[in-house]
Amino acid sequence: MMLQALRDGGKRALASALAALERDPENATTQALLDAAWRQPCAHVVGVTGPPGVGKSSLCAALVSAWRKDGKSVGIIAVDPSSKVSGGALLGDRMRIVHDSADDGVFVRSMAARDRLGGLAGQTVAAMVVMRALFDRVLIETVGVGQSETDVAGVADTVVFCVQPGSGDSLQFMKAGIVEIPHLIVVTKADLGSAAERARADVAGALSLAVAGAGDDWPLKALAVSSRSGAGMDGLVEALEAHRRHLAVEGRLAIARHRQSEGWIAESLRERFGSEGIARLGRLGFDLALAPGGQPFEQLRVLGKALGEVR
Repeated sequence: MMLQALRDGGKRALASALAALERDPENATTQALLDAAWRQPCAHVVGVTGPPGVGKSSLCAALVSAWRKDGKSVGIIAVDPSSKVSGGALLGDRMRIVHDSADDGVFVRSMAARDRLGGLAGQTVAAMVVMRALFDRVLIETVGVGQSETDVAGVADTVVFCVQPGSGDSLQFMKAGIVEIPHLIVVTKADLGSAAERARADVAGALSLAVAGAGDDWPLKALAVSSRSGAGMDGLVEALEAHRRHLAVEGRLAIARHRQSEGWIAESLRERFGSEGIARLGRLGFDLALAPGGQPFEQLRVLGKALGEVR
């Protein structure tokens, strides 16, 4: 199924394509779809991460509402905890991200984290690439596992880290080194008043010592937001837009996505063939580096075939 067919087929067609992607990611039709989607990115991809219970789903619902009022279509990937019985997503995040199910401009896909500790599901990257070609905004909510939840930095253009007032999250945020991951820090539940302002001030003070991302000159920002009352939401939407505009200057977005692609390639090969497989590629004369403008899925096929033939 090609991109135009997905655009014409609406939610049902996209749901079917994503199910096929999870079921058989190596299928030739799926690979062709991924290649086509990679060549036609449209969306600004925003990742929302943070500890469980911090209010990520409520914040995502508020963002979806704000974007829809502005006429933006939104695709959502909600990475859920896995059922111990079936291994599938428990669908908690899909239920909590309140939206109009009849709105064709919003699509929600739940994915099971399974045994992955980075906060994402195994096929999150591929699903994101497809949805990035179809929507104006793609929102990824991670499963919320705490200090190990950093994979979202390799998928999203803009990462939002959520902190809950009075929970000690702001201190954990600094101790865990997660300060290197986000571009925006949001203190949720700003309607709690002084506790929220204290948490925001704590984070803001810590951020005076850091900048987001390796080699990036974007100044990390801390905002207080209430999904319930809407306080601070306009500021968050504008901050996300500001980072999107920042990425559009001097080729920053292309550079960031290229680095992400190289990371996906290395991680995928490591998961499939182990560290020995990576070393074997070097001995065979293959380079993991992706040529400028190169397609990561095509590169994975080439390198995977090389390793498969010599196993």
